[in-house]
Amino acid sequence: MNTPTKLAGFALVLAVALGGAAGIGHAVGPIGAPARMHHGTAASGAGHGDHTTDSNTATEETPGGLMVTQHGYTLEAATDTLTAGQPQTLSFVVRGPDGKPVTDYTATHEKDLHLIVVRRDLASFQHLHPTRDAAGTWSIPLTLPSAGEYRMFTDFAPAGGQGLTLGTDLFAAGEFTPQPLPAPVASVKTDGYSVNLEGRLEAGKTSRLTLTVSKDGKPVTDLQPYLAAYGHLVALRAGDLAYLHVHPDGMPGDGRTPAGPGITFYATVPSAGDYRLFLDFKHGDTVHTAAFTAHAEPGTGPAEAGDEHGGHDGHQH
Repeated sequence: MNTPTKLAGFALVLAVALGGAAGIGHAVGPIGAPARMHHGTAASGAGHGDHTTDSNTATEETPGGLMVTQHGYTLEAATDTLTAGQPQTLSFVVRGPDGKPVTDYTATHEKDLHLIVVRRDLASFQHLHPTRDAAGTWSIPLTLPSAGEYRMFTDFAPAGGQGLTLGTDLFAAGEFTPQPLPAPVASVKTDGYSVNLEGRLEAGKTSRLTLTVSKDGKPVTDLQPYLAAYGHLVALRAGDLAYLHVHPDGMPGDGRTPAGPGITFYATVPSAGDYRLFLDFKHGDTVHTAAFTAHAEPGTGPAEAGDEHGGHDGHQH
């Protein structure tokens, strides 16, 4: 199949998927939130005042990253087509309710905006931090490693507003073979490190996930702070790439959180199914990424009262 034909087919599938997003929104939400998303959760994809249900505005149950326009804010990329394997500049703006590029943000984890770029089969992941000019245009050198269909997510909080995640598609022309989602495993290797995942996801219940880092058979006990945390976890739901972002329990310098080897997250996934988890951690002055597939089992009942915060210091956006 040639590339234009594949892209046209993809556009049709995407249109159908987005058309059904409002209908399935009640069943999903960000990790770390209860089955019903609440206002005031930083960068979870909820917030920004009262909501309507017109075609350009998501309901409060819609997870982050599925929409290019949400709550009056629009993600607008300068181009949606790049050349695979070649560094190019990706530029984009976030337009506010007034139609103008947003130039005033509230920093979350030391950055005004977090950019995530993944291939749609979840075989490629990049967590980036672009720079913004005075006019509100964000730019960053970006290399899409191979041909395929990609999704870019912008995770941000406009000044005076709630956090929000917008998404749009990118394309790298050429022949490519979609990769199947890896099977769930308890341990993966990355850059000479071993990372073990302990815990399991259960829809509608707060789950304790601990990711333990070791190297050469020895636990790593001197993880370095990265963006004000010892680890960052991005989860993407297989199928529609609903964007879920959580941070660990505790933080560097709080007097109780160790610098490894374990990084603990408290996560609530309201829907059963497969998720791809991407853990960023810093050691040896380098940021490393470990990727897991996790399957959320159907819950035995609704989330318990108080599960929204779970009594933990961790938070999500």
